[in-house]
Amino acid sequence: MLLPVSNRSAEIELKPLPRIQEEHNLVLIIDEGKEFLLHPDAAEAWKQLKESAEKEGIHLALVSAFRSIKRQSEIIENKRRKGIPESEIFKTNVPAGFSEHHSGRAIDVSTEGYAPLEEEFEQSPAFRWLQKHSEEFGFSLSYPRDNSYGIANEPWHWFYKA
Repeated sequence: MLLPVSNRSAEIELKPLPRIQEEHNLVLIIDEGKEFLLHPDAAEAWKQLKESAEKEGIHLALVSAFRSIKRQSEIIENKRRKGIPESEIFKTNVPAGFSEHHSGRAIDVSTEGYAPLEEEFEQSPAFRWLQKHSEEFGFSLSYPRDNSYGIANEPWHWFYKA
């Protein structure tokens, strides 16, 4: 699928990504003293997942949750202004209108001792716990290594489907 990715009429070839509608039914949750918005079902599932992990000595923290289409556009535009080529931007940021974060059902997570939003999270006990237990709570890893969308490996990005 070819999608326009800038107002300069540049195009970049992307694997088929579903368009994601921006969710408006969101609830505020506080995690680690920070505020996040999530779809109510995803918020409840996150709370249960986090509590279950804590019982097993695994600490999880939210880094990101709902992101508006406007905010996604701003993130991409900020990277363009820094001179980052679109071919690099779109390995880790999908175009506005296609991010799972728009749905209010996507979360980015981290854990103590690992840099947020870095592949090193994949080496953490928290990641191994998520791999084993996330589906019990309706979450799945969206962009594993060598995923069909051609998105970079994002071991921190999980999507609530239930």
